[in-house]
Amino acid sequence: MCIALISTAHPAYPLILLSNRDEFLNRPTAPAQWWSSPHSHVLGGRDLQRAEQGTWLAITKQGRIAVLTNFREEGDTYHTADKSRGAIPNAYVTQPPERKEGSEDFARRLIEEVGVGDVGGFSLVFGELRPWELKDGAREFPGLSIVSNRSVKADDLVTIATAEGETHGLSNSHFGDRSWPKVVHGEELLNAAIEDDFKDGNRDQSGFAERLFEILSIDKLPKRKQGEAWDTYVRQMRNSILIPPVGGISAESKPADSMASGKDGVDTPDRGNVEVREFGYGTQKQTVVLVDNTGRVKFIERTLYDQEGRTVRVKDGQREFTFEIEGWQDP
Repeated sequence: MCIALISTAHPAYPLILLSNRDEFLNRPTAPAQWWSSPHSHVLGGRDLQRAEQGTWLAITKQGRIAVLTNFREEGDTYHTADKSRGAIPNAYVTQPPERKEGSEDFARRLIEEVGVGDVGGFSLVFGELRPWELKDGAREFPGLSIVSNRSVKADDLVTIATAEGETHGLSNSHFGDRSWPKVVHGEELLNAAIEDDFKDGNRDQSGFAERLFEILSIDKLPKRKQGEAWDTYVRQMRNSILIPPVGGISAESKPADSMASGKDGVDTPDRGNVEVREFGYGTQKQTVVLVDNTGRVKFIERTLYDQEGRTVRVKDGQREFTFEIEGWQDP
């Protein structure tokens, strides 16, 4: 039940990206860091459980960025994939820095060479960050593209974030699905935070980032009612931006898709009775990315739970990186 929120509405930041990664809390995961050679230009976390060691969110020194969300698939549409979805954003950010590949070319390569038929349902938001241009008195941006293996043609790309004032949310459904309250609520909260920051002339980047983490921490998941069917309760997750620890099955034996699909669960009367260290599923990591008008990136990741399922204090779980995008002003 991950969520990504993206905006071009702040005058000081051509791109704002917020992300919650929801997973089994004891799934082996590397925190955000610069990757080792030959991919030392890539910054992001990694999934250590699958051989691909894929990512859900990463950015490169050259400004390529990718964030992935899963599809919530129920019944017969759910299947165990042969390949990790983390390989999908990997394919974009690990390409050689000097390689020039447009969005349609990458989507075609993804479908024809990398392959998307042997992974579970996903949506990938990706693109190369560059300065806005002034056209007819309005700011225009290079934009980001969205590709999904639930519409597997390269020419089915959706383009977003091409104009000033756009704010979009994406969770575990197709882009534009307004039936997910967490997406609508997240967009509203992000717009309000941007408006307040601009109106107040705050320019306190740390304070603004903290406000964004507050958005990612909105918990509207109700307690599970006595006798409530598990698949019914799982659907409540579409209401909550943050997913607190809830009952489920061990990450060692089942993928998180089965949790999201409503196929499995433990019959606990409320989430407070779950033994997090063994069975917890929820928001594992939170990330805020701010890109300013000079091409300066601030990437902040918070780990909420350690590999034993224990709560991590903010000061211990936060990683922060700042760097300048190479070639920001290049044509």
